[in-house]
Amino acid sequence: MSRQEKLAALASTGVTKAELDNIDGGTARGTTAIADGDGVLINDAGTMRMTSVETMATYIGTKITGGSLVYIASSGAISNAASVSFTQFDASKYDYYKFSILNVTPGNDGEHLLAQVSTDGGSNYDSTNGNYHWNATSDASGLFVAYNVGGSTGEACTGEWNLMAPHLTGYTYGIGTMAALGQNLNVKGSSANYSWGVHLVEADVDAIKFIFNAGNIASGEIVMYGIANGT
Repeated sequence: MSRQEKLAALASTGVTKAELDNIDGGTARGTTAIADGDGVLINDAGTMRMTSVETMATYIGTKITGGSLVYIASSGAISNAASVSFTQFDASKYDYYKFSILNVTPGNDGEHLLAQVSTDGGSNYDSTNGNYHWNATSDASGLFVAYNVGGSTGEACTGEWNLMAPHLTGYTYGIGTMAALGQNLNVKGSSANYSWGVHLVEADVDAIKFIFNAGNIASGEIVMYGIANGT
């Protein structure tokens, strides 16, 4: 086939030179954002095929082994919010959940950060005082996450808090290690002894809400991770 014939055949396909250049190994890499609906070109046993980024994400997800820490969601920067909720629970993927509490500050001084659970995907949260216990037998209106958090400038709580096996139809436990930060975010003490609690209702928990026992959440960030069950 002559060069002219090859060019004519290429033109008949509707493929442009710019499009061909994109599969040249020497082409410079761009920074185009990847979004749902985008396609990915793959070599499928010698045949070039186009698949979607959603299909690729699903496949990659199957390669996550049991015990892996998987990012799920973030509250983003909190600004004077009444509460922060997470509803992305999935018992088919995760055994339990970790929450990073990053410099979370109450609107009032000396408040407790609590976690209230839901059994209906976040439509309702249990806030009944006595349905939760902390410090062995003390009643509460939520699982204790951080105790007596300062609300003055430069004060906050930070640390890690775990919600254990919420998908099991039984009591749900929260366990963590938190630090109370004083002025200029210096560590003034640990609230580890209070960063735990139990929900005394036998139920499958599938959402959670963080809230101070009084007032709003002034600032900070809360990030949710799942511990993959490998199934």
